[in-house]
This record gives sequence, structure tokens and C-alpha cells, in this order.
Amino acid sequence: MKHTEKSAILLIYTGGTIGMKEDPVILALRPFDFSQILEEVPELGKFAYRVDSYTFDPLIDSSDVEPSLWKTLAALIEERYDDYDGFVVLHGTDTMAYSASALSFMIEGLTKPVIFTGSQLPIGMPRTDGKENLISAVEIAAAKDSEGHARVPEVCIYFDNVLMRGNRTSKINSDNFRAFRSENLPPLAEAGISIRYNSGLIRTPSSWDARPVFHKELDTRVAILKMHPGITPQVVRNILCGPESRAVIIETYGAGNAPSKKWFLDLILEALEMGKVILNVTQCLAGSVNMDIYATGKCLKDAGVASGYDSTTESALAKLFHLLGTSSDTDSVRKGLESDLRGEISK
Repeated sequence: MKHTEKSAILLIYTGGTIGMKEDPVILALRPFDFSQILEEVPELGKFAYRVDSYTFDPLIDSSDVEPSLWKTLAALIEERYDDYDGFVVLHGTDTMAYSASALSFMIEGLTKPVIFTGSQLPIGMPRTDGKENLISAVEIAAAKDSEGHARVPEVCIYFDNVLMRGNRTSKINSDNFRAFRSENLPPLAEAGISIRYNSGLIRTPSSWDARPVFHKELDTRVAILKMHPGITPQVVRNILCGPESRAVIIETYGAGNAPSKKWFLDLILEALEMGKVILNVTQCLAGSVNMDIYATGKCLKDAGVASGYDSTTESALAKLFHLLGTSSDTDSVRKGLESDLRGEISK
């Protein structure tokens, strides 16, 4: 698609608050018809874009999102990839960071924007944040540079005037318009009177002409162990050594620290001897795992625990799903975890 042509954007509505409006008769929220999007958001008509829509049926509540949705999304984008300049995914906020992280790993060599957005208030409400989020997400998805290339060929989340890399983002507030933050990476763009792009941070493909590779194989046998004072050996054993998991994410304290008690390290070693992959991520919203600072971290590193560096838990989970789905070799998975695949970690 040449950059002289009218930009075409596909809106994909999976479900969530943004696509709801109040029924004037029964006063209950119901999804509106996205094929009539210009009637609901006439501001989109001021852009010289073609905006098409695709609505999931049935719609999926954010808290019901499963990896099957991610596979369907990836397949839809793959099928329509040559027909559109960018994609805007409308999604419930509760699991948006998980979905954006997953899509970032499932699409390798992306050359077009995939922008997730949503809202805290339904789009039909007087004070909704949905219209601005949607309008700006569409504008960013359609934006091109002087050579006709996408300005942001990444999977991103746009919310409350800020564009963030999807696999760097977490939901941090349930009742504020600033629902998402990317603590370990500055915004890729900020929308004010104009949209200011942070071009130095935006990842670009090695080839603009190559078609992306879509990885739809996912292995979800991953558990999460959140460390807390008073955690018992039995709880740790059940999660670390459970027979149904191939990998465990440990949410540790601070820079990657965990209890120094012998029973804890013994269980780590037992799980590793079972062939499990163990990934260390910090509970902190900002900062990075560094297992070389304190003795407890060094013990984990020496035992064979992989570092998640400054990865979010959402991104770590999606990355493990992807790596486990594409390889049965534990060493390959560990190597992949400590590699920056899609801009998800800083090393």
C-alpha cells in the first residue's frame, strides 16, 4: 500500500467499556454498532482515513480474556495485514497489558502499528475518556514518516494522552483516567496540541518490505509465585514443583531478593532439577532485577534462575508463553528470556 493512498485503519472491538453506550429506554449499558462508528465519533470523519471495523462475537469481558483471544487477534491481523496501514484494538482495561504484551511477542518483524486502547468510562458518557483515546489511537495508527513508513511500527497501548510500548506497560489505577504507566521506559509519543513522537525509542523493522512472522503457538503452563513475609514451604513447593507447570515466575523483593532460608533454596534447586524454567522479576513497579547485588540474589543466580531484568510481570508471562510454545528445549527458553526480543527489557 503506497503512502500516497488514503490511509486505512481496521478497528477491532474485542469488548470492554469503550464500546458501551447507555440504552435510553432501560438505562443499561450495551455495546454499540461499530459499523456506525462515525455516528458515535464524528470527529473521525475529519481525518482522511478509511476506518473499517471488526467486532468479536461474542464480545469478551476483559477479565475473561484467554490466550485463545490472542491467537484469534494474531490470525485476524495476519489475514488483513496487507489491506490496512494500521490496527486499533479496543480492549477492556483489566487485561490490556497482558494482551498487548502477548501480541508483541506473537508478531515478529512488525511494520505497521497495532495500538491497543480502551476507556474508563463508556464512550457514550458525557465525561468519557473513550473518544479522545480512540481518536488519537487512530491518528497514531495512520501516521507515516516522509518515506511512507509507519511512525510507530510496534504493539502499543495508548491511554490518557500517552503512547506506551505494550510490553512495558501495566495497569496501575482502576478509577483514574491515567490507568496505565510504563515506569521503565519513557513514552513513545505524547499527545497535546500535537502528537510528539520520541523517535529515538521507537523500534523499526530490519526490513520494511518483509512480511511479519506470526507465532501463534503458545504454551501456558506457567505459574506465578509472589514472595511475601510469612510464606510457607508448602505454598512454595506447590507452586514451584507442581507437575502441571513448565515454568515459574517469582515476583521477588526489590532488586531480585528472596528469603535466604535453606528450605527456600532447596525448593528452587528441586524445581530446576525437574527441568523447570524459573524467572526472577521484581515486585516493584519501577527498577530492575540485579542478582549480583545481595547474597540472596546471587544464590538464585548461581542456582540457575533467569533474570527478568526490568520486565513487567505481564510481559514476562507473555514472553514465557511464547518461548515455551516455540521450543521444548529448556536452555533455549532460558537464553530467550535473558535476550531482548521486542524491546521488553533493558540490559
